[in-house]
Amino acid sequence: MAVLHRWAAVFVLALAAMTPAAVTAQGSGKPLRITITDGVIEPLPISIPPFVPDSPDAAQLANDITAVIAANLTGSGLFREIPRAAHIGRITNFNQPVTYTDWSAINSDALITGSAGTTSDGRIVVKFRLHDVFAQSELGAGQQFVGTRDDWRRMAHKVSDQVYARLTGESGYFDSKLVFVSESGAKNARRKRLAVMDQDGANVQYLTDDNSIVISPRWSPDNSQIVYTSYETGTPTVFVLNTGTLQKRPLAGVQGFTSAPRFSPDGRRVLYAAGQGGNSDIFVLDLASGRSQQLTNTAAIETEPSFSPDGSQIVFESDRSGTQQIYVMPANGGNARKVSQGNGRYGTPVWSPRGDLIAFTKMRAGQFHIGVMRTDGSGERELTNSFLDEGPTWSPNGRVISFFRETAGESGARTLYTVDLTGRVLRPVRTPEFASDPSWSALLP
Repeated sequence: MAVLHRWAAVFVLALAAMTPAAVTAQGSGKPLRITITDGVIEPLPISIPPFVPDSPDAAQLANDITAVIAANLTGSGLFREIPRAAHIGRITNFNQPVTYTDWSAINSDALITGSAGTTSDGRIVVKFRLHDVFAQSELGAGQQFVGTRDDWRRMAHKVSDQVYARLTGESGYFDSKLVFVSESGAKNARRKRLAVMDQDGANVQYLTDDNSIVISPRWSPDNSQIVYTSYETGTPTVFVLNTGTLQKRPLAGVQGFTSAPRFSPDGRRVLYAAGQGGNSDIFVLDLASGRSQQLTNTAAIETEPSFSPDGSQIVFESDRSGTQQIYVMPANGGNARKVSQGNGRYGTPVWSPRGDLIAFTKMRAGQFHIGVMRTDGSGERELTNSFLDEGPTWSPNGRVISFFRETAGESGARTLYTVDLTGRVLRPVRTPEFASDPSWSALLP
């Protein structure tokens, strides 16, 4: 494993909430002692001067791309942008030498330079370089992305992911999407439809109409399909939606009440809950053969199953102990062990893509919380506290959680939020209508 830069080591330790450790700063050859308290660090100061327009018509494009990159990085909570008014240096040509003293004088640790322009055939080209101001050198080779004008935001997200990865040693999450339930109308008569957007709330598109209630959309691992529950037949039924054609169909080989669908890590199976008469159990369906297998068989309500990233285990919620709690069982069923250990009720468990944590909704003393625990139930931490917080979903890199929050009262509104694993960086995600039930996609290809 390559030696990390001094700030990358800080981020990796902080994000993992580790105890103090010694790491080596690149080029120094000396250990750097870093003390982390509760995984909280000061954001890294970075400078992001406006990208240089590479063609006469690209000035607005260059500014827009710069703004998205800055919003992505600062929104993660790991970076602090130094205001442009404080900049001493000016970048007027992408290939000009960097005067590092101009950036060290304003205490910038990292510098992003870039350009954006158009080609004769109407495509756009975005270039960037990342600089280590302290070491007075580039961090890796510069890169460029080419695409249509409609792709400019994706290119800004890709630049952001590259910067995030180089400075933290982990993959980014900016070039990804959220599918969610878009809601309109009075609280007691909400109309619901599936919608998809960029992870930062841009480019909202509607996938279904609002003629029937839809809930619990979940991405397939390759982002080509979405499973969700619809009431269009009069009974809760799991449907599969092709994200390319928007064609939908009921889950094959399944009848009656079905809900809470979720794909397996390989995309070949779908977990779901099914039952009647106030009882539900967990099933898994093989999509190729259409055969389903019942994984639980109790008199309890068991629902919201989620595979571990390696596909070997399933976490789910059940009231078999008398209250709503979280259990883990082998992927083929069998003995389930209760992992939730605190006071209160637990639901909507979701396994982290990193495999190290389970996110959940907790209800205690009249309040709702989004929390995380280790897979054995230890190390529980509540990240949020509200009248109603529910439905966690993980970012592709397992470092941020999206969920929805509802305000109290007859006019209570549902809004999407994100929170990082420290619980300190809580941000709303703006949508045109009320929004609930988010699901985070994998990184886009």
